[in-house]
Amino acid sequence: MFGRIGPMEIILVLAVALIIFGPAKLPELGRSIGNGLKEFRKATKDLKDSITFDAKDSINLDDNGSDKNE
Repeated sequence: MFGRIGPMEIILVLAVALIIFGPAKLPELGRSIGNGLKEFRKATKDLKDSITFDAKDSINLDDNGSDKNE
């Protein structure tokens, strides 16, 4: 019950936002939120790629190290 947001709740949130921020500020606010989400996703992807690269690099070092010891 608490985890679901229906169309009436979304309309209510948008109406409250319109009353609080006004029609002139809403596009700017939407742009700001969109840019923030875009930067967050980019940072998350970069971190994931870095961890994946480090893990692959670590595996390659282990493989190369074990070949030298044999």
